[in-house]
Amino acid sequence: MDVPISVGLGLSALLTLMSIPGMPASYLVAQKMSTGVASFNLLAIPFFILAGILMGEGGMARRLMDFAAAIVGRTTGGLAYVCTITCMLFGAISGSATAAVSSVGGTILPEMERNGYDRRFSVALTTVSATTGLVIPPSNIMIVYAVVAGNVSVAAMFLAGVLPGVLLGLAIMAVSWLRASTHPPATSSREDATTDGSSWGGQVIYSGLRALPSLALVVIVLAGILVGLFSPTEAAAIAVLYAFLLAVCVYREIRLRDLPNICLRTGITTAVVFLLIAASQATSWALSYENIPQQVGQAMLTLSDNWIVLLLLINVLLLFVGTFMDMTPAVLIFVPIFLPVAAQMGLHPVHFGVLMIVNLCIGLCTPPVGTCLFVGCGVGKTTISELVRPLLPFLAAMIAALMLVTYLPELSLWLPRQAGLLD
Repeated sequence: MDVPISVGLGLSALLTLMSIPGMPASYLVAQKMSTGVASFNLLAIPFFILAGILMGEGGMARRLMDFAAAIVGRTTGGLAYVCTITCMLFGAISGSATAAVSSVGGTILPEMERNGYDRRFSVALTTVSATTGLVIPPSNIMIVYAVVAGNVSVAAMFLAGVLPGVLLGLAIMAVSWLRASTHPPATSSREDATTDGSSWGGQVIYSGLRALPSLALVVIVLAGILVGLFSPTEAAAIAVLYAFLLAVCVYREIRLRDLPNICLRTGITTAVVFLLIAASQATSWALSYENIPQQVGQAMLTLSDNWIVLLLLINVLLLFVGTFMDMTPAVLIFVPIFLPVAAQMGLHPVHFGVLMIVNLCIGLCTPPVGTCLFVGCGVGKTTISELVRPLLPFLAAMIAALMLVTYLPELSLWLPRQAGLLD
C-alpha cells in the first residue's frame, strides 16, 4: 500500500522539478531523496521497528494482559478495561499499533468472547485501543514528524504524547464503561487468572513483577533520553539489545534460529518507511519551491482569521485525509503544508505534531484504508461492515479527546516544559 504512494510522491516531485531551468530534474529528485534520509535521528526507526517485533514475538502481550487483568479484571466489565490498558502498554512498548492489534487481540478476544462479550464490540475496542500506543512514547511516527518538521526535539515529542495518549485511553474506557457495564468480572481458566481466590494486592504484585521487565523498556528509553545519557537513536539501539535479551534469554519465547526472519521483516518494513521518507522529502522541497504551503496558508487565512475556526478546519481536513491515507505518508506530505499555517496562528510545533498524530490515529480505525481496522477484522474473523456500528461510539470519544488536545495546548506542552525541553 505504501510503496505506490512513495512512487507517486517521487513522480510528483519529478514533474514539478522538470520546470526548474538549468538543472536536470532526475538529478534533483535523486539528490533530494538521498539527502532526505541522511539524518542521524532516522536511524532510530529501524531500531525501534526491530525492538517492536522482538517485543511482539517475545510474549510481552500476555504478561501485560495479566498485569492489567490483576488491576481492573475483577470490576464489572473488567475485560474491556483490560483490553484498553493492555493495548496502551503494549503499543507504547512496541511502538506499533498493528502489532498491538494482532498480539493483544489474538490473546484477549477469545477471553472476551468466552465471557459473553459481543465479538464485534471486542474487535472494535481492540482496534481503537491499539492506536493509543502511537501517541504514548516511544513512537516511530513522532520521530518521522520531528525530522520532517525540522528543529523539533524528539524527546519533547515523546513527552508531549504522554498525557494525550492517556486521555485517548480514558475516552475509550469511558465508552467501554457505558457499553460493557452489564458484563460480569472476568473469569479465566489460566493458571495466573485474576479470579483464583488470592488477594487483589497479591495478584497485582505477582503479575506486576512478571510484567516489570517489559514495562522497564519505556522507562529506560525515556529516562535515558531525558537525563542525557543517550540520544533517541542510541536509545533505540539500547531498546533492541534489551528486547533481545528479554525475549531470548529471560522469557525464552524467541529462539536464535528465528532471528534471521525477524531481521528480514525489519528490513522490509524499514525499506518501505525510508522510501516514503525519501520520496516525500523531494516532494516537500518541490512544494516549497512552488510556494504551495504559503498559498495554502493564505487561502486558509482568507477564510477566517479566528484560530479556533482554522484549527477546526485543519482537524476536519486531517480526519478526511486519514480515511484514505496511512499515517506515515500523511505526516510526510501534509506537515510541510499545514505546519506553516499553524506557525502563523502561533501554535507550537510540538503541540501541532501531537494534534496531527492523534488525528491520524483515528484514521487508522476508519475505512477504507484503516490499517488497524483490517488487522482487527483478520484477527477477530469479522468484516468491516459489521464493525462500523460498534466503532462509531469509540470514534466519537476519540474525536472528543482530539478536541481537548487541540484547544488545550498544555495537555501536550506541560510535561516537556516541566522537563526543560521547551522554552
